[in-house]
Amino acid sequence: MLRPLRAIRSRWLGRRGDDEREAGHYENAERLVRRALADAERCTAPDDMLRAALLNSLGVIHKYQGRFDEAARVYLRGLRIAKTRARGGQLVIATFYHNLGGLEHARGRYARAEPFARRGVAIRERALGADHPDVARDVAALAGIVDGLERHAEAEALHRRALAIFERRLGREHREVAYTLENLAACCHTQGRTAEAEPLALRALAIKERKLGATHPDVGIALSNLAIMQKSLGRAVEAEASCRRALAILEATLGTAHPATATCRDTCSKLHVLASRG
Repeated sequence: MLRPLRAIRSRWLGRRGDDEREAGHYENAERLVRRALADAERCTAPDDMLRAALLNSLGVIHKYQGRFDEAARVYLRGLRIAKTRARGGQLVIATFYHNLGGLEHARGRYARAEPFARRGVAIRERALGADHPDVARDVAALAGIVDGLERHAEAEALHRRALAIFERRLGREHREVAYTLENLAACCHTQGRTAEAEPLALRALAIKERKLGATHPDVGIALSNLAIMQKSLGRAVEAEASCRRALAILEATLGTAHPATATCRDTCSKLHVLASRG
């Protein structure tokens, strides 16, 4: 195959892989992105940004699969490529810093995550301005990390800043609005304002169900988080029902060994004991 045609196929396979990831089909997504990366490595130079973009896509898939060490390796490979480009690579660099911060956040290593996240915000804000949706994504990611560091008031302000940008620029029904509402709800819950948090979580769940479908793994995560809030509000039976529904979704989509599934299963067991006591 001629090199230009192979590069076209690589981009096409990469886009299909991203679509499969967004649909929650992580095994199919990995297979497609690996094929795309193999094509790119045959037809592009070692510093080509197509390789960097595909490595980023593969890293995101591995994060969702709970394969954190593999995700870190491919993110760092991609970041090294992006840094070789004096021009045109800054936004890609910002994306890698965003994702490295998110990966450390997923591992619970918040102090290691914060410098990555702040670099991403600074680079992207210089390039795009403070009101851009991509900047809001970086701000929302930073908010989650700051919340993990127990600076809850600062985290809440960052979540609300991101939410305002998303609602203004993308509309109130956008997926990014759902994710930010969910994280804001968790932040409010952590501060003891669970009655305020629950409506935010319910709105996030409703948007996800409309946009992603009722069996998407992100819906499972939202239900699992909602169950924790319902437990805090003293509604153990309702909480167990939400958690059982979440567990069924996560087992079917992520598998029984995924960290999110294991956490949800443990929560379900504890809720069952509480609900049985009446």
